[in-house]
This record gives sequence, structure tokens and C-alpha cells, in this order.
Amino acid sequence: MGTVERIWRYPIKSTGGELLERAHADTRGIVGDRLFAVRDAEGKFGSGKNTRRFRRMDGLLRLRSRYRDGAEWPELLDPYGAAVPDATAYLRRHLGRDDVELAREAEISHFDQLPLSVLTTATLDWVRAAVPGVPVDERRFRPNLLLRTPPGTRPFVEDEWLGRGALIGGTLRVELVRSSERCVMVNEAQQDLPHSPLVLRAIARSHDMRLDALATVVAPGPVRLGDPVTLF
Repeated sequence: MGTVERIWRYPIKSTGGELLERAHADTRGIVGDRLFAVRDAEGKFGSGKNTRRFRRMDGLLRLRSRYRDGAEWPELLDPYGAAVPDATAYLRRHLGRDDVELAREAEISHFDQLPLSVLTTATLDWVRAAVPGVPVDERRFRPNLLLRTPPGTRPFVEDEWLGRGALIGGTLRVELVRSSERCVMVNEAQQDLPHSPLVLRAIARSHDMRLDALATVVAPGPVRLGDPVTLF
């Protein structure tokens, strides 16, 4: 299938994440991924869309989050990359809402769908070619694993893997279940990526709004940059 090119973890849901050289995946996904979220007074979590569990909160993607020095709670970074001393207080100012707080996951999952998202460089290159002039990298699609695929690999090859298992490195086993249905979040501005409606429009026109492979973890284990990924 390819090799692990990048590993992403998003400590606070809907914020920019952190690049890792290695991580551990358990049955919940990459350990610490989306373990925290911005929660409002109605118990809905900050997201790029409105659903039964989520509430759209514009501006979260301009922030980032990371874990520092083994801390249990993540650090929130402002749009300039500076750590904020009080995440909840900052979020209230940034979002213009006094009813939000940083909350740890409890009985309601913070994941939109399944716990692990896998994207290939073949598909990412297709998106870049489909929207010339629009800066695109994997941050628009928020995968946990970006796989470097061999030259000549077809875009959307992830579709061919659905219903199969994959071995990542020597221990971690996942089941590739379905693809993500994309929303306007892929268009949103974040850090140095500008807003553009062309991104979602291209995916909708050519691939029915779907992009990546979502997976569950069958056998926990480590994942490292450069790990081979093979189907079984």
C-alpha cells in the first residue's frame, strides 16, 4: 500500500494538530487524538458543521493543540503559535461565546465517524491538480496517517482497500471500513491555507464528497514514520 509519510494527532477536536514521529494506537485510535473538545452549554462539541452532537464554531481551525512533556491536558496555541495560559478563557474570547469550555471526552465520542483516518499521497496529489492555484496539503483533510504510495498509484486508491485489513509496521492491525463524507471544513482557512470553496466542489464533482479510508483498530500497536503498510 505504501509507507507512513506523516502521523497527525489532534488533541482538541477541530483545531490544528501536531506532527509526530511515532505514536501508539489502541482501540480508540491514536492515543490522545481528539480526546478533548470545545463544549458549549448544550453539551455540543465545536466542529465545522451542525449535527445532533456537534455545533459549528468558526475560528477553531486557526488554532492548534499539542501535548507537552507528558501532560494529561493539551496545550492550546493561538493563531501565531503561542501557547495560551487558560484555554477556556481564550476560547471564550476567540469565539465570542461565554458558554464554551475545554472538555475531556466522557460517554459521548468526539469522533465524527471512526477513530482512524488514512489518506494517500496519490489522492492528495489529485486534489492539488484539481484546484490549481489553491494551496492544498493534508491538513485540509485531517488524516491521522498520510501514506506515501508508489509512483503510478491511482487517486482514490483508498476505495479499493475498504473491507480489508492492513498491517502497519510489525504489530498494528487495522480494518479499513469506509470513506469519510466531506463537509465545508475542507474549504476553511487555517494557518497558511486560505479559504477556498473549490476544494469541496472538486471532491463533490468527481468523488461524491468522499475522500480517505476510515479504519478501526483490530490489534493495538505502535506506528512510526517510514513504517510499511500492507493489506491482508
